[in-house]
Amino acid sequence: MKRLVFILSIVLLTAVHAGAQVYIPYDGYDGPGGYSYDDPYGSYPPPPYDEQEPRYQDPPYDEPRYQAPYRQPQQPTVRASGGTITISTQQHTLIYTTSQGEEFAYPIAVGRQGKQWFGTTRVVSKKEHPEWRPTASMRAKNPRLPAVVKAGPQNPLGTRAIYLADGLLRIHGTNDPSSIGTNASSGCFRMYRQDVEELYEMVQPGTRVIVR
Repeated sequence: MKRLVFILSIVLLTAVHAGAQVYIPYDGYDGPGGYSYDDPYGSYPPPPYDEQEPRYQDPPYDEPRYQAPYRQPQQPTVRASGGTITISTQQHTLIYTTSQGEEFAYPIAVGRQGKQWFGTTRVVSKKEHPEWRPTASMRAKNPRLPAVVKAGPQNPLGTRAIYLADGLLRIHGTNDPSSIGTNASSGCFRMYRQDVEELYEMVQPGTRVIVR
């Protein structure tokens, strides 16, 4: 009898653990042709900017709440060309300069050692509430990963994704706000939810992006 109770306890613990799956943040590009686990700069097809899909509705879950650090409004100090995103990987900062010269600075997470890219690119498309699709190699390493992670608090891409040209990188939210200000990603740039949603409304396809 004691042995039967012990076996039932193990089964119950396993079921509870399986139901509490949390997907760690990982910047794997979604969709066919996404990069492999060890190649963060492979090509991927960003979704069309004018893609028509049913609008996302927040499900009835208790989403973990967090508050980004307060940002003191800044006066522009550098008159960069309009509509430019400048990313400083050392300072973990993204600055968006509008066509009027106004600047918006945001803290970000950047790529880990050996996963960083530097240069000039541009925004090619944007996506609200993006789905996360782990690559085949990622699922081979972790068979418990689903084919698709829908929008929600466990989605590593957060609520917004801004895709950059040539399949290089993207700017997106995160389900791990504690990583902001660190070298944590596989090349992409993570932002607090309220920050990426604000930036998403301002930038348009064609916006120049400089990564330093």
